[in-house]
Amino acid sequence: METIDRIAKLFSSCQEKKRAAFVGYVCACDPDFDTSLSVCRALIERGVDILELGVPFSDPLADGLTNQLAAQRALEAGCGRDDVFRLVEEIRKFSEVPIVFYTYYNLIFSQGIEEYVARSREAGVDGLLTLDLPPEEASELVASCRQNGLKNIFIIAPTTPENRIPTIVESSSGFIYYVSRAGVTGERKDLADDLDIRVTTIKKYTDLPVVVGFGISTPEQVSKVSAVADGVVIGSTLVNCISANLGNPDLIVEKISARTESLSTGLSKM
Repeated sequence: METIDRIAKLFSSCQEKKRAAFVGYVCACDPDFDTSLSVCRALIERGVDILELGVPFSDPLADGLTNQLAAQRALEAGCGRDDVFRLVEEIRKFSEVPIVFYTYYNLIFSQGIEEYVARSREAGVDGLLTLDLPPEEASELVASCRQNGLKNIFIIAPTTPENRIPTIVESSSGFIYYVSRAGVTGERKDLADDLDIRVTTIKKYTDLPVVVGFGISTPEQVSKVSAVADGVVIGSTLVNCISANLGNPDLIVEKISARTESLSTGLSKM
């Protein structure tokens, strides 16, 4: 199936502009569908290059409290599988920004791999980051995604042995997600000291872009990551703009827009 590779096009554009890509995470339908759509629009208009949408799940083991509560709010608001796809379809009416689902394998497997992948592609999703599915067990999903033109993003962690990196990158497409800290998602006060070494090691085994996430929450941290990586993943600090202003959708959009603009100032590699 011939499809537009929005992700490759985006990273190529960022490289030409000598800046890192801004990968922004929010949970789909948090705190409700309409506000979530407004939030996604605001993120895109304020400079997010790749939209990473968390698919609400009742047992998000890789997520810290901030993102767990976001998923809980979305589920309590009645967000179901169809709503997540509908959100992507609504975003596609005004933007061609790459969209990646941050999800868990049970949500894919329970619907049927072929059906889920095809529906994702049809809605306008560009890739799947399946948190709890190691590449050694992902052959069926990877094959289906390749057939449908979806990318498979896999995670490399500080605890990943170097001899396992080739196995991960072999199944990967789109980009590699390097987790800068062991543990779950959430804001952190400092970055890992060996970030440049870790990213350089990954790049020995792949030409795919490497993005860095988990805990990045200030323009200064964005700047340090941008100096060594192809993209910066920012989530919890954006989600906190939602949780801190529940009940006031306009204020949510105002705060998350300002935070996004502030963080964007650190993306330049020059």
